[in-house]
Amino acid sequence: MISKAAIVLFIGLVGMAYQATQLPPPNHNESLLDQNYVEVSTRIKLNDGRYLAYRETGVTKDKAKHSIIVVHGFGSSKDMNFPASQDGCPVRPASDTALGHMLAGYGQSDPNPKRSLKSEAHDIEELADQLHIGSKFHVIGVSMGSYATWSCLNYIPNRLAGVAMIAPTINYEWPSLPKSLVKDDYRKRLVKVAIWLAKYFPKLLHWWVSQKWLPSNSVIEKNPAFFNKRDIEILERIPGFPMLTKDNLRHKVVFDTLRGDWMIAFGNWEFDPIKLSNPFPHSNKSSVHIWQGYEDKVVPSQIQRFISEKLPWIQYHEVVDGGHLIVHYSGLGEAILKALLLGEEDISYKPRSSKSVS
Repeated sequence: MISKAAIVLFIGLVGMAYQATQLPPPNHNESLLDQNYVEVSTRIKLNDGRYLAYRETGVTKDKAKHSIIVVHGFGSSKDMNFPASQDGCPVRPASDTALGHMLAGYGQSDPNPKRSLKSEAHDIEELADQLHIGSKFHVIGVSMGSYATWSCLNYIPNRLAGVAMIAPTINYEWPSLPKSLVKDDYRKRLVKVAIWLAKYFPKLLHWWVSQKWLPSNSVIEKNPAFFNKRDIEILERIPGFPMLTKDNLRHKVVFDTLRGDWMIAFGNWEFDPIKLSNPFPHSNKSSVHIWQGYEDKVVPSQIQRFISEKLPWIQYHEVVDGGHLIVHYSGLGEAILKALLLGEEDISYKPRSSKSVS
């Protein structure tokens, strides 16, 4: 029997992954089908007949020096704002164009019955081709959306100019993660339970997450077990979890989309990220970056450090007092873009030395 406490923690982890990319709530429920929309998203038609929604920001493509595809996180959308002020960052929005796109099944992007890590990478590639943003482009993945950036590194490395992952989700089933590093991590057990329920008992899981006795989002948002001090301060000024309310989760289309995202992120991957080769072997600077909060309670910084140590071609950046919501921290957006596009490192985000985990 799965305890009530375990279920509460699971819902909390779902909420945290979602909150990392949450926006002010729209006037309509983005998680429902097209007929429920007030506005119509710009979309492309993919080769398999599906439609993929996206939003373009910044300068026009013909004037842009850089093209960036931003992959939203769990429960978010193409309208996720990447915080980088015009005055504070010389590369945004004056000289780059950013394309936020919706993953399969989100909003007005059609579901993909054959959705996989590989299909998400090829959706990104096809979006770039149809919008003619060039033979190479940058990809930024936020929180759970980083599984798509890992997939791009594996399946379409020749199309990438650079990659940034912000508080990227870890799949505990990656073969190269040492047991000594994750054996006592309670998150591993919760994810395993959640995957088991989502795979074999989706109706039961759907019933559970919409029950009145589960904690409200407001309780989760203030819980120090999920968020550090800076995260909680951020939550005071940004919205909560509208897509994860019990009313919205009762909609099967919402639940199925979130379940599908979760299954890909934490299911069996077709490759081991820690075994990937450097996609930029001839570059003098790192073109792949991980940004992590040292106090992140969703994804342990120790695991991110281990990954960056095993893959020395990844530049690891750490926010000393940062939690999972670092994408919202003032000044971080500018630092991420300067590192990704210009190769400029802010020494304040240089990680403190630590003993490698073997």
